[in-house]
Formats: sequence, C-alpha cells, structure tokens
Amino acid sequence: MVKEVVLHPSERVDDLLTHGLGIIQSEEVFAFSLDAVLLARFCSVPTKGKIIDLCSGNGVIPLLLSTRTKAHITGVEIQERLEDMAQRSMEMNEMGEQIRMVCGDLRTTHHELGHGGYDLVTVNPPYLPVSEGDQNENAHFSAARHEVHCTLEDVISVSAKLVRSRGKFAMVHRAARIVDIMTLMRKYRIEPKRVRFVHSRIDEEANMILIEGMKDGKPEVRMLPPLIVYNDEGRQYGPELEGVFGGKKESL
Repeated sequence: MVKEVVLHPSERVDDLLTHGLGIIQSEEVFAFSLDAVLLARFCSVPTKGKIIDLCSGNGVIPLLLSTRTKAHITGVEIQERLEDMAQRSMEMNEMGEQIRMVCGDLRTTHHELGHGGYDLVTVNPPYLPVSEGDQNENAHFSAARHEVHCTLEDVISVSAKLVRSRGKFAMVHRAARIVDIMTLMRKYRIEPKRVRFVHSRIDEEANMILIEGMKDGKPEVRMLPPLIVYNDEGRQYGPELEGVFGGKKESL
C-alpha cells in the first residue's frame, strides 16, 4: 500500500499480508474470504499475456494474481459499489498499468472484451442457486452467495468463450457441486485437468473444491492431495496455508 485514497463511511483498508498490498473493504458489502485466496494461489498463471477474473468483487483475486505474474489482468464485477472499491484499491496499490476493473454483466463480457482473448479465466462465483437457502436482505450479500446475476452454467459458458484454445480456466466452488461443474465444463469444451478438495480439518469431509481445466484439452485429470485448512488442534492454519499467508509460498 503506497498511495492514499478516499475512503467512504464504513470502509477500511485491510492488509493482504503479501507484497505490501492493501485492499478496501466494508462491513456493508461482502468481504473476500479464504476461498478467493486459495483460488489465486491454486490457478496456473501465465508469465505474461492476459488474465480475466469474473465475479471479481472488490478485486482481491486480481491483486493477489499480480504477485505471481506480469500478465495484464482484467476484473469484471456487476455491482457498482464493489467495482468502485476495487478501482480505488488498484489506485492505492498503484496497479493501474497491470490491472483494470470493468463494471458489467459477465454474461455479455465476451461481446465487449472479445472471444478467445485470454490465457486464463478465474472465477469465484456465487455458490447457491436462488432456490436454495435463505437470501440475505442485504442485496450485496445475497448477490455474493446466490446465483442472482448468473448461474453456474452462465459462468462456465462465458468463460469458454473468453479463454483461448489450450488456455486455462480455474474456479473455486462448493465440493458438493463437483458433478455439475465437471459436466458443464465438458459441455463447453473445457477439459478438467487439476482438482483439489479443501477440508476444514483432516477428519472432516471436503467443503470446497479447486478445479482447473484447459479449453480443448485432452481427457486426463489429476486428483491432487487434499488441502487441510486448520491444524490438528483446529485453531490455527496448517503448514501449507501458513506458508501462503506468511509469504513463503505463492502457489498451492
């Protein structure tokens, strides 16, 4: 964090604990969580080229990706409040030359930004169909958790349009939806290549999945070792995540 920016009421600056980066957050909107950090460290990043992050929220994934690559990064977010926070975070971190934020509907992103122009597409989408669970009265929280603005199929079909042939697509989602995810990836010619299940503790079932695929790739998937979030006592991060948050590891 190297530059002062205007903060609106309820906003604060949080430390991303890497490369001196900070991010603007607010209790009035959905703050980023561990899943975004995991995705940014799991995906295979090109050393250069173009990356696009969908459902970008306040821009945490583009910021974290910037520590791993010199590629140009575009973040797409439909909620104006969050996109504005992301824009100011980029300004605060002086990332304007590498990262740009776009406020728009991801379902039409390929019309504005072009077909097949990206080496990597990342996305941390809403996890719940609108019909499942209680929707929060706060519209920002509801849109972050439920498929209000896009469905899982919308996300994967548009990603397939944006990514180039042999380019990568990476997503974090609920482990319970793995069948839906893989079925839709193959439907839109994204072949699953790497899968990693995330468990809160070693004796608990997976609650998240990290998955990466290749556009027009050949069938073959690697099932990676499980990622255990907390140590045996269940109060602190396990050694792998300690390395990530301590700045010793940039990838999972």
